[in-house]
Amino acid sequence: MNLKLDTVPESDWKVFRELREFALDRFYRGVLEELDLLRGDDSQSHHKRYSAIFRMLQKRDDELAHAFDNPRRSQMILQLGAMYSRGLLAPDEIARFTSGTRETVEFLAKANGPSR
Repeated sequence: MNLKLDTVPESDWKVFRELREFALDRFYRGVLEELDLLRGDDSQSHHKRYSAIFRMLQKRDDELAHAFDNPRRSQMILQLGAMYSRGLLAPDEIARFTSGTRETVEFLAKANGPSR
């Protein structure tokens, strides 16, 4: 496979900008659901729940930065790979990209494995 991280077709860039918003919303939804689970765990003390929430938010903030900060064409493939590996894009959404972009993103996702 010929990985081209810096060459992005205009059509893929347009799709990325559109789908990025949906993926970002899914990311936030997942974080809030995880937060609710941690917050509601009455088997833990308030201190332990707070500590778990704090650690989770730090980790998710790093993931957020990696997948969504500074969207640029030069970073699109890496960010798309991060979104894809986190399950933030539906199969029909990833199918909207050109075959070269899809292959590269799927390769990166397999190489990095699931993030959670």
